[in-house]
Amino acid sequence: MAQTYILVIEGKPEGPFSIEELKGFHIKPGDFVKTPEMDDYKEAQEIAELRELLGFTKPALLMQYFGSFDQRLLASVLDWFILLGVFIIIAFIVVIMFIQDKETRMIASFTILGIIPFAKIIYHIVMESSAKQATYGKQMLKIKVVDMQGNRISTGKAISRNLCKIFSVGTFFIGYLFAFFNKKQQCLHDMMAGTLIIKDRLF
Repeated sequence: MAQTYILVIEGKPEGPFSIEELKGFHIKPGDFVKTPEMDDYKEAQEIAELRELLGFTKPALLMQYFGSFDQRLLASVLDWFILLGVFIIIAFIVVIMFIQDKETRMIASFTILGIIPFAKIIYHIVMESSAKQATYGKQMLKIKVVDMQGNRISTGKAISRNLCKIFSVGTFFIGYLFAFFNKKQQCLHDMMAGTLIIKDRLF
């Protein structure tokens, strides 16, 4: 079934219309549209299908769309809480149900919790290269990871980005403060990997 769009005309939503019907309205790149499945309206130029069929160019990423440092920090804190909670539950179940010896329980608990930093790297790689383009923490803050053109990043680029965090951390976290000194609010690992954090408004 062909995709249909609701079009805002003089401040009021009209439709849904087919692509051919939209062409008849001579819509502009900045006109607001949405599909019945979309939660919110977007400019026509933000939607890949409409850009291709109506000949719009892809909009440049504007400064106000970059994720701020405080959003990124809070998202990271949320992700740590999520992972810590999951692993505490796993450790509790494994230790209580399968291990009787007290000393072995202690070793198993610390071993499971020690895996968290490595699990967090894998979690970031999988989630940031997924269709959501964001970890659960980032999704809650409405931000996501993209490449320099605003596109979804590949698994390879997600791996590169998260390995480059070694440099941001290894500089006593100064690499994270780079976000305060450039217009695109990139941390050191973003600069190295060629990625951006943007608010989930575009694309």
